[in-house]
Amino acid sequence: MEYTKLGSTGLEVSRICLGCMSFGEPGRGGHPWSLGEDSARPIIRMAFEQGINFFDTANVYSDGSSEEIVGKVLRELGRRDEVVLATKVNGRMHEGPNGAGLSRKSIMAEIDNSLRRLGMDYVDLYQIHRFDPTTPIEETMEALHDVVKAGKARYVGASSMYAWQFAKMLHASERNGWARFVTMQDHYNLLYREEEREMLPLCEDQGIGVIPWSPLARGRLTRDWDATTARSQTDEFGKRLYAEADRAIVEAVAAVAAKRGATRAQVALAWLLAKPSVSAPIVGVTRPEQLGDLLGALGVELTSQEVEQLEEPYEPHWVAGH
Repeated sequence: MEYTKLGSTGLEVSRICLGCMSFGEPGRGGHPWSLGEDSARPIIRMAFEQGINFFDTANVYSDGSSEEIVGKVLRELGRRDEVVLATKVNGRMHEGPNGAGLSRKSIMAEIDNSLRRLGMDYVDLYQIHRFDPTTPIEETMEALHDVVKAGKARYVGASSMYAWQFAKMLHASERNGWARFVTMQDHYNLLYREEEREMLPLCEDQGIGVIPWSPLARGRLTRDWDATTARSQTDEFGKRLYAEADRAIVEAVAAVAAKRGATRAQVALAWLLAKPSVSAPIVGVTRPEQLGDLLGALGVELTSQEVEQLEEPYEPHWVAGH
């Protein structure tokens, strides 16, 4: 395993982060394809044994059961200080007022709820899952600062939003001396590169670690364009992310992989790992062999000609994933 500093912090993380959206009680939270505890355990243990120390979940994944499973398995490993655990806040956790968002009330309630489900005293990275336009930025940033000062989180991070929104939040924390975002978890892969316009340059300028979600475009980069999976057939959100024009990129990935004797997943992930702004892509798997395949991407170094072949078919997209 390779390790890197997370952005400009002193925190060391594996170059691959295990995304835990795939883990949770099946059927809870609208994820019929998620894995229960017995199926998730061997994947999480394998990740740790292979050197992955970075794990990412969220309060909203499978209605909180992802946090329950991930926390239980990581506690079984008995190596809390060796693990970098991330979770998120913003998604709706109960009906009615204050059941979602980034108000002070929601943040203070949800960090405690997450820690209870995880069975832990703190998380290493507490992230806002999306931008909340209904709450003042200063309210959100001060609440996150207080979470850090209370020892419930070591660092704070953000997820998909417009670069101008992120810049305003960074400015608010700097102006008031509050805890500053150290990461941006954004939508970035070979099929969706709109982040290269403004968000990635902003992150590089500000020393923000980029930890992209869906680095394999929800699996589209690993299979033929017309092939489907149980998840792709029920993932309504994912169906809105990509377009027919992306077929050419999927075919380019297949061609490069075949020529160099690598898998498509390895090629797609290697392309992302080579981007200087990227600290650690967040990969989701449902089988141990998928994780083994992705770990092989660390040994794949694409040539400039291969990168050009992969990037040339790209066509601009509407903003997606916010």
